[in-house]
Amino acid sequence: MEPDSRFAEFVAERGDALLRYGHVLAGNPHDAADLVQEALIKLRASWPRVRAKDNPESYARTTMARLHIRAWRLRRRELLAWDLPEGEHHDVLPRGDERALWQALATLPRKQRTVLVLRYYEQLSDAEIAGVLGISPGTVRSQASRALGKLRAATPDAINPQPVRGDAR
Repeated sequence: MEPDSRFAEFVAERGDALLRYGHVLAGNPHDAADLVQEALIKLRASWPRVRAKDNPESYARTTMARLHIRAWRLRRRELLAWDLPEGEHHDVLPRGDERALWQALATLPRKQRTVLVLRYYEQLSDAEIAGVLGISPGTVRSQASRALGKLRAATPDAINPQPVRGDAR
């Protein structure tokens, strides 16, 4: 099988997952599509090396996180909207508390949102997040703490559910 067909198969298999990851990372579908496109261009350029050594999806996700941070550094402010783009959309959008959580996540500063996505979506350790973002593990912890505090304040019911009391016997 030639390299081009393996790359095309990878994109067909994992493209939607990368787009969802980009949406969680960027906070909107337009920036997510841009992240995926740029990451796949970089992946295609180094496909023979990455395919032979590493997990291509991991390479693409790391590239997306770095591109996201680079954009954040270049433009400190962004306008996020929950409105769906014109046209067809296949993913089911969250409802209720989960939607409130996604909306609150979208209001966080890029660095805080990126730290939470890498920690809870990618399940990376603080040291791994620090390596991906080029910051110290202490900064990772402080950004995560601030972000979680903001999320708790914005969506108290979704993040801090009331405990269920059982029967007292």
